[in-house]
Amino acid sequence: MSVETALLEVSDLIKHYPVRRGLLRRRAGTVHAVDGVSFSLRSGETLGLVGESGCGKSTVARAVLRLVEPTSGRIQLRGHDITHLGKAELREHRRAMQIVFQDPFASLNPRMSAGDIVGEPLSVHRLASGREKQARVAELFAQVGLRPDQMKNFPHQFSGGQRQRICIARALALKPDLIVCDEPVSALDVSIQAQVINLLKDLQQAYGFSYLFIAHDLAVVAHISHRVAVMYLGRIVEIADKDELFNNPRHPYTQALLASVPVANPRVKRLTPLVDGDVPSPVNPPSGCAFHTRCRYAMDRCKTERPALVEAGPRHQVACLLGDGTGRAD
Repeated sequence: MSVETALLEVSDLIKHYPVRRGLLRRRAGTVHAVDGVSFSLRSGETLGLVGESGCGKSTVARAVLRLVEPTSGRIQLRGHDITHLGKAELREHRRAMQIVFQDPFASLNPRMSAGDIVGEPLSVHRLASGREKQARVAELFAQVGLRPDQMKNFPHQFSGGQRQRICIARALALKPDLIVCDEPVSALDVSIQAQVINLLKDLQQAYGFSYLFIAHDLAVVAHISHRVAVMYLGRIVEIADKDELFNNPRHPYTQALLASVPVANPRVKRLTPLVDGDVPSPVNPPSGCAFHTRCRYAMDRCKTERPALVEAGPRHQVACLLGDGTGRAD
């Protein structure tokens, strides 16, 4: 996908954190949180980003939004390189990208009313004030399924699902092109999760913005995403259209994730786990393919050669040395 047709283009994104120890806080190592991630996102598209906890999903989201500074790589938004922009230059691009955090209570100021929280972006960017601002906030409340008379209430007066709706309304206030959803339903009850996911889908159909949707629940990802990228230890190991990835997973790690999904039928025999052991430490990641320490198909070359993302089919890329680079693990 070319930069001209992509809303967001991320190239070889790297984010390392120093490990410091001792009284003098000397550098003793490096956490490889994100280790060379590349992907693109089109307007109106949802890209699901999945993987085990600690694989770097949230770090990718925060680096894309410049909430944390990337160590290296390139981030382009609407064709503009925003990787190294200063605060003043970045400000005009901030309106185009917003985030919905995982914990709706922790991300809301308990001392502000819900209406003030949703209206704050309008004040910061000087887009509306007074009655115009109040009218816009009331409109946003209605769009996310809240009543305008709830604007005066404080966060503790809302349920978890309602608080997440407030967060979504705040993200919508500036009419962004990109909304990053960082595990937006994982802290909610299952019945509420479906309501929030359906709300996100309806809003996307109405306004045409894009989602970078981070989750560990594959059922949620399958419901909302157009494409899915699978991360392991700071790297994307497979990326494809949703149906293609779920029906034809090519990387052993993707196959293991799909095999681990619970089946709601006690008569269905559970599959033998496809991976053993724990995720290696990002402070000392394995050489070559990061997954080789847990892969049942690992070869000697997997220990020394780092596979690149290669075409494994139409709009399907995989980083695996099996099957002459096609990642076929049958």
